[in-house]
Amino acid sequence: MSDIMDNKPAGFNRRDFLKIGAAAPLSAALTSVALAKPVPKDAPQLFTAKPLSTVRIGYVGVGGMGSSHVRNLLKIDGVELKAVCDIIPERVERIQQWTVEAGQPKPEGYSRGPEDFRRLCERDDLDLVYTATPWEWHVPVCVAAMEAGKHAATEVAAALTVDECWQLVETSEKTKLHCVMMENCCYDQVELMVLNMVRKGLLGEIIHAEVGYLHDLREVKFDFEAKGEAVWRLAHSIKRDGNLYPTHGLGPAAQCMNINRGDQFDYMVSMSTKSLGLNLYAAEKFGKDSKYATQKYALGDVNVSLLRTKMGRSITLYHDCSSPRPYSRKNVIQGTRGIAEKWPDRVHIEGKSPAHEWEEYAKYDEYEHPLWKQLNDQSRGAGHGGMDFIEDYRLIKCLRQGIAPDMDVYDAAAWSVVTPLSEKSVANRSKTVDIPDFTRGAWKTREPLGIVEA
Repeated sequence: MSDIMDNKPAGFNRRDFLKIGAAAPLSAALTSVALAKPVPKDAPQLFTAKPLSTVRIGYVGVGGMGSSHVRNLLKIDGVELKAVCDIIPERVERIQQWTVEAGQPKPEGYSRGPEDFRRLCERDDLDLVYTATPWEWHVPVCVAAMEAGKHAATEVAAALTVDECWQLVETSEKTKLHCVMMENCCYDQVELMVLNMVRKGLLGEIIHAEVGYLHDLREVKFDFEAKGEAVWRLAHSIKRDGNLYPTHGLGPAAQCMNINRGDQFDYMVSMSTKSLGLNLYAAEKFGKDSKYATQKYALGDVNVSLLRTKMGRSITLYHDCSSPRPYSRKNVIQGTRGIAEKWPDRVHIEGKSPAHEWEEYAKYDEYEHPLWKQLNDQSRGAGHGGMDFIEDYRLIKCLRQGIAPDMDVYDAAAWSVVTPLSEKSVANRSKTVDIPDFTRGAWKTREPLGIVEA
């Protein structure tokens, strides 16, 4: 994710971030109202849009993650990059150069300030506005895009508050335009292979998942010289306590459990440890008396949330970004006939595996997902082991064919809303919090995500 705002670490009190802090408790207080929203008569629920022979894109936020997506998009047939926006002019110029080198006309640049994406959205030669900005700008960019007649795609998470989640859903329904959260982990090789196993019945009925985002981000949060995530991500650790980044683990598990398509999140509880990791790290890096070492951080080092679905499934969801540890998403999918894991990669199928023993996925290569079979070579060298390319490829293919995307606005809302609800539960001694049904009951009749091909 890029930084469309030049957030100065020393302050942490700029107007827009304070709005987020004020909105979170208000959103939580209104949760019971949000749960009861009626279904608009013309709500599309699962809708398609007219096919696009060429997808004309405006990109907002081209730091690390945004630049990576642009590289992918410039390699995909049927894509034209028409406009690019970032508050740092040098980033805009870099993308313009890449685009010309890829054989396309130079895209128009927008870098007049944090709101300049609105001028980009008003262009009449765009089909899709794609954003990889800091979290607090995802909803403003997506809403502006849809209200201007463009599809919207956003990096994770899609929204920060319950009200913002509803805003995305209602805007997408009103405009009949797609709003897609680009959860790349749904396209990783093992996750897609496990989804294929689930669809083929190899694991039996899925009953439980154990997933999360366990990633030592201490260095990232204090790397101010890079002008990357530190200039905005640390501010969230200071002001918020809960699961701030749920979708990497939750997204693939939700697809295996048919969330929004046969099952639905029902309620959750959440609990955080005390906060120690960021202070200890800052003391070593800047000195024990430095402002970062003495700063009070709201975010507990480890957050554990428990979700239960309408059909009686459970999910244990972890968040740990302040501890010294190797990266993991702790991806466990448990069924009545077997279990599949990632970190470490291993599988056990009753009646196929030796009793009480794990096996390697290589033994089950017949379940390799078609997307990886067909796009392995094209995705080689792309971000996060190639899954970023496959994710971008699928978005463009769906728009060009006029078919529903693999992940829609209801998924964006359901997966993202876990963050503000976890904050509410943590703040109230881990009390149970109901999870809104953004489909308003349509999950009972919507078809599960199929095994798609390239």
